[in-house]
Amino acid sequence: MRILIINSEYPPIGGGAGNASANLASQLAALGQEVTVLTAHFADLPAEEQQGGVRLLRIRAMRRRRERSNAVEQIAFMLSSTLKTLRLLRSWRPDVILAFFGIPSGLAAWAACRVAGVPYLVSLRGGDVPGFRPYDFALYHRLAAPLIRVIWRQAAHVVANSAGLKALAQAFDPVVDIPVIPNGVDLQRYQPARRVWEPAHLLLVGRLVHQKGVDLLLKALAGLEEQRWSLTLVGDGPQRPELQAFVEAHCLQERVRFASWLEGEALVQAYQQANLFVFPSRHEGMPNAVLEAMSAGLPVIASRIAGNEELVVDGETGLLVPPEDANALRQALETLLGDAELRQRMGVAGRARVEERFSWRRSAEAYLALFPVPQSPISNS
Repeated sequence: MRILIINSEYPPIGGGAGNASANLASQLAALGQEVTVLTAHFADLPAEEQQGGVRLLRIRAMRRRRERSNAVEQIAFMLSSTLKTLRLLRSWRPDVILAFFGIPSGLAAWAACRVAGVPYLVSLRGGDVPGFRPYDFALYHRLAAPLIRVIWRQAAHVVANSAGLKALAQAFDPVVDIPVIPNGVDLQRYQPARRVWEPAHLLLVGRLVHQKGVDLLLKALAGLEEQRWSLTLVGDGPQRPELQAFVEAHCLQERVRFASWLEGEALVQAYQQANLFVFPSRHEGMPNAVLEAMSAGLPVIASRIAGNEELVVDGETGLLVPPEDANALRQALETLLGDAELRQRMGVAGRARVEERFSWRRSAEAYLALFPVPQSPISNS
């Protein structure tokens, strides 16, 4: 089967959705499918290359930042990906298109369906669902709502990566049936390490933006100066100056390290060197970082929101706290900072949970089962 995956972000640019599309592309290729990925060009990356059996096409889309894009850049990708997809149909016709995000990628998939009858699936990731992160996307969702409905309703399937995201999507458009296919994790890459459990070394991996709740974590930790702990923040973003100012104002410079983005083995080592993962995010689809942490054998303290609560079993693999509640987060931290044995038990349980339920191969097989069967050409004999 020929599969075209469209996503404006793909490693090394973007975040969780880019990593998800890369892992699914790799697994689908390993399952014998012919996979092409259409994504945004960035910096000096090649316009076309092969990566592990996957053909990668990068198109100009005004992308200026590695970790995020703005509305103008998303509109540019919508237009350029639509034109590129229609041109691509002249020489290579996919059997199905998988669009990551209804907006911006869904427009190209919808156009290919209208012009050439190519069926498509939409993989909802969070920011493309009205109601998600209203503090960032309310106006965008209001303006895009008519187009979103058209793209969803003409798709062969619309898929959510968590039950919480499905509920949010169906609140916006109850007409569309939405199956759930969760994210996976590379169990071989993110493995438990022989770690030292004392003192507590905390880790958070994610963009430094309001959504991720790093401000809540720092506020919670500022009340725990008497405890032994250190924190590494892996990621970057527009909130970094504000967060650094908070750290300096509370004299936490010796405890909090801003590591910026880490890739490859450096990121794996960050998980292995930590002994507690904290993720107080305000909104998520299904966070890859939490899956990676659990796969690496880390206990997780996370906010009780969609995505997180489908991964972390409260009291078993970590602790869940109400979102936007720095005091509750401080209490959870206090519980685990002082109990290395409990952290270790929770880390073992977390690894067992992802081994049982979450893998990219399982996710790829679930998508493959939804893809429409290619129609054989009609013989004239």
